[in-house]
Amino acid sequence: MAVRSRPLSPHLQIYRFTITMTMSIVHRATGIANYVGMAFLALWLAAAAWGQEPLDVVNRIYGSWFGQLVLFGYTWSLVHHMLGGIRHYLWDVIIGFEAGQREAMAWANLVASVVITLLVWTVFVWVG
Repeated sequence: MAVRSRPLSPHLQIYRFTITMTMSIVHRATGIANYVGMAFLALWLAAAAWGQEPLDVVNRIYGSWFGQLVLFGYTWSLVHHMLGGIRHYLWDVIIGFEAGQREAMAWANLVASVVITLLVWTVFVWVG
């Protein structure tokens, strides 16, 4: 019996890592992070329902430097995931597939998510 030579799938080492691949991975990661962030929101709402003392404890934790860092990351995760969803919607209606547009939209998603997060925190947390 002769051994048949079958084509092999390209390995990850062959692919050039692109911004669109990175944003695909980050979009999935932010989806997971949003689940965790919603648990933090549910905990805060439950503490508010239990009374002032549990709410004070949760507010103290969320108000610490680490809590603020987590909430900032959660805000960025929400914004980035939302913008990634809009980018995917545009692709669904066949907008942005031309050469260079995919990469430009991926970079715009990353930059806009950082800018919008900083704007939200500036207006509602740091200044407000």
